Amino acid sequence: MKKILILAAAAMLLAGCAREPESVPAASTNVISPETTVQTVPTETTAPEDPLRTILNGMTLEEKVGQLFLVRCRKETGVEDITAYHPGGYVLFGRDFDDQTPDGLRAQLESYQSAANIPMLMAVDEEGGTVCRVSSHPAFRAEKYPSPREAYAMGGMAVALSVEWDKAYLLNSLGLNVNLAPVCDISQAPGAFMYARSLGEDPQATAEFVTGALERMAENGVGGVMKHFPGYGDNADTHTGSAVDDRSLEVLENRDLIPFQAGIGSGLGAILVSHNIVTALDGERPASLSPAVMAYLRQSMGFSGVILTDDLSMGALEDYTPEEAAVLALQAGATMLCSTDFDTQIPAVLEAVHNGRLSEQAVEDAVYKILTWKQSLGLL
Repeated sequence: MKKILILAAAAMLLAGCAREPESVPAASTNVISPETTVQTVPTETTAPEDPLRTILNGMTLEEKVGQLFLVRCRKETGVEDITAYHPGGYVLFGRDFDDQTPDGLRAQLESYQSAANIPMLMAVDEEGGTVCRVSSHPAFRAEKYPSPREAYAMGGMAVALSVEWDKAYLLNSLGLNVNLAPVCDISQAPGAFMYARSLGEDPQATAEFVTGALERMAENGVGGVMKHFPGYGDNADTHTGSAVDDRSLEVLENRDLIPFQAGIGSGLGAILVSHNIVTALDGERPASLSPAVMAYLRQSMGFSGVILTDDLSMGALEDYTPEEAAVLALQAGATMLCSTDFDTQIPAVLEAVHNGRLSEQAVEDAVYKILTWKQSLGLL
């Protein structure tokens, strides 16, 4: 099922719905007496077919499950992995830009897209500052982008948002269509893990930055990903181990959740959920595996888009196997999984569908959200 056939099928369906009504037969010359009852026959109307539903209905279960994964790109087997696992997207890291040129990268990403039945998300972490997968390479930019905190210190919100626009323009020009940013976290303790990566301002200023950044990404055809829900605060690094956030829900709602709510209100972007254990919502499971956290995001905050987990291979999930973490995250309500261990996690999710731990309907609902996001980015 190649994407050109998918789009052609969707176009034919839409064209079929727009046909002119059939011609009405000529009026009869018979005279109808006053006693005659005229029967009107209702005209059948066909509701327009949803092209995304058409795509979804044409996918195999393996293709549907693959769409749930935003996987770490393996340059050595990039095309082969697409054929084998049908991932919804790739995440590129710093090493993927080593010894590359803009033209070379564009050609490589185009080869991945050509191998995919459904256009892929091509994502990168380009926050600025300490997290610059692209601009840290001189072949792509003379200097790496400043962090939001640094840009804000240079000239306030205008400069910070100007940098966001420039980043999105660069990514789009290279064939990258998702930036795992903006950072919505509010961190004001200099020694904290998220301090250098955050804007470093109050909730209202951070909310203004988040909505502005999402808008500038959208203007350049790049999808934003708000992170790290429900707010990282000054917690420890979940790359290396577990982090417990004991703040009250009142504190979170009056501080950390404000930028996320603003971003949700903009109607733009996905949301990435952290691995922090947020005791105000769930004292046992990391947020990325917590049904309570996902339900709060959906029901209390009204978010209907793609919920993405942080990478499931991080140290904060050391109590779970990668396979179990993937199944638990989807059971909890995550839409899409950031995955390094996708070659074992995708089969585990398939098995969970076959044995009833995950319903195929839940998989389809998640895939539909992912397809909707891809459509908004002009990929479908």
